[in-house]
Amino acid sequence: MAKKKCNRYSGIGGQAVLEGIMMKNQEKYAVAVRKPNGEIAVELENYQGLLHGSKLKELPFIRGIFNFIDSLVLGMKCLNYSASFYEDDEEEGKLDKAADKVSGGNGEKLMTTLITIVSIVLAVGIFVVLPYYLASLMGGFIRNESLMAIIEGVLRILIFLLYVWGISAMKDIRRLYRYHGAEHKCINCIEKGRPLTVHNVMRSSRLHKRCGTSFIFFVLFVSIILFFFIRVDNPIQKVVLRILLMPVIAGISYEIIRLAGRSDNIFVRIISAPGMLIQRMTTKEPDKGMVEVAIAAVEAVFDWKKYLYDNFGYEVDESWMDGDTEEEASAGMQEETASDFGQDEAADDK
Repeated sequence: MAKKKCNRYSGIGGQAVLEGIMMKNQEKYAVAVRKPNGEIAVELENYQGLLHGSKLKELPFIRGIFNFIDSLVLGMKCLNYSASFYEDDEEEGKLDKAADKVSGGNGEKLMTTLITIVSIVLAVGIFVVLPYYLASLMGGFIRNESLMAIIEGVLRILIFLLYVWGISAMKDIRRLYRYHGAEHKCINCIEKGRPLTVHNVMRSSRLHKRCGTSFIFFVLFVSIILFFFIRVDNPIQKVVLRILLMPVIAGISYEIIRLAGRSDNIFVRIISAPGMLIQRMTTKEPDKGMVEVAIAAVEAVFDWKKYLYDNFGYEVDESWMDGDTEEEASAGMQEETASDFGQDEAADDK
């Protein structure tokens, strides 16, 4: 008999890249990219990250800091890889030669490091310093420090929402959001116990509680709470304190989103709701070609058939994947699982 149907944590996560998807499972990650000629290129690598093997990476609140840094570095590396299929060869060659010359042959690592540093500086400037500056302009009219802290936090969230909405006007970003949706759909398909087919993935939800968008919202929300209680009078010290507290905020936010990915109680649903709403902007419905790319990335790092057997109690019949149509394949699941499948699909459509 199949096990009772419910969402089950898979441990895989991912990121949308230029015309593709990165999927990560423990230390393995794969980047699948739709090349200009229509083929799907898949690169499979290992990424151990900072402090590999250290006990520090297992400590609550501390692990979130290193995981955040690792995700930035790996994400930038994967973006560079996907962009390499669409860059101008002559311009790319000049940049590579210049970077290799400066770094002694480690041009790719140098460029990834520089871009990551610049990205962090810009993020701090836009989402930390700018909201504080805008809020400080109201200092002559508002003397209540508690209210000022709340206004600063609200401004930070508004700037983030405007940023997300603004970049969505760019054609490449809109396609990136569609691949982002394909990434979520694949993970939701697996974690709901469905065979990983294009048909099943397309029917799954494009929203997921462990999304990076939700993580950023938690960062913004936690920052409001910390800055509300931790105060200094000097303006320069206020800015420095906000920057220094970012790793602490990232660590706390990581634990919250980690909990959200492993639980589905009412409290988790409430705190996840704002991030899920924002995901309606940062994810869009993909086409079948995008889903095929996402599936290729998942299958390179994750044995989803074994996962379905271990967690949902049924084996995937290969005939479902080959000879039958995908609609017939879905109907071939065990009766109890098929019934639950329909209930889940109805829930996704709400």
